[in-house]
Amino acid sequence: MKRREEKKPNGERWMLTYSDLITLLMIFFVIMYASSTADTTKYKQLSKSLNAAFEGGSGKSIVGDQSGVSVLDSSGTTPAKITVDSKDASASANAVELNKLQSIKKNVDTYLKKNGLSGSVSTKIDDRGLAVSLNSTLLFDIGKANVLKSSTKKLISIGKMLNSVNNYIRIEGHTDSTPISNNEFSSNWQLSAIRATNVTELLISKSGINPKRISSVAYGENRPISSNRTPAGKAKNRTVDIVILSSLFSKTEVIK
Repeated sequence: MKRREEKKPNGERWMLTYSDLITLLMIFFVIMYASSTADTTKYKQLSKSLNAAFEGGSGKSIVGDQSGVSVLDSSGTTPAKITVDSKDASASANAVELNKLQSIKKNVDTYLKKNGLSGSVSTKIDDRGLAVSLNSTLLFDIGKANVLKSSTKKLISIGKMLNSVNNYIRIEGHTDSTPISNNEFSSNWQLSAIRATNVTELLISKSGINPKRISSVAYGENRPISSNRTPAGKAKNRTVDIVILSSLFSKTEVIK
């Protein structure tokens, strides 16, 4: 019987095992890297959510050194329920401010009635805040911008009442649509601007209003509250408005 010839052992079989091992290791590290990246992202998202919900807390964030808040009470246990309602807080703040403006409006209205100024000065609360509108005939001669001496004390008294709060104050100058051109002013823009500026400076120097809390603007005839087609409408449009700005509008005023 013929004896079979034995095959020589394959000396390169170890390469297959080695290649498989290298492939598995590579897949393992890829999976580990992907998992660690995803976890970090998730934790960062969770951290941002917690920081937003508990802003102002004294705890630490679960990622990095960001500020966070501790969710444990003094006994070390988790509270059953934590409620953060920013809408209620905002509504409460708005109610407090509205009451404050209404109180000032009441004081001003009482002063106007006692001094017979109700026909020349009006007050209203709107989105801007509390607006005290003074007819220009009370404060100025026609075509002039200097505050009349007869009205100076009244304006100062109103300014002191408005100075009882820390809100920003804006003085707005308005005219009717009648063109103006004299030796002092070439346009209604200039007239309304100088009138508003003169009232502003008087309130600063005599009513004690901080100059950082007050500003003046001029609108000329461009923001009428009534029709300029009638004398009565024009009279309503010639005003200087003292506006106690609400907190929403005060955000546009920045003291540096």
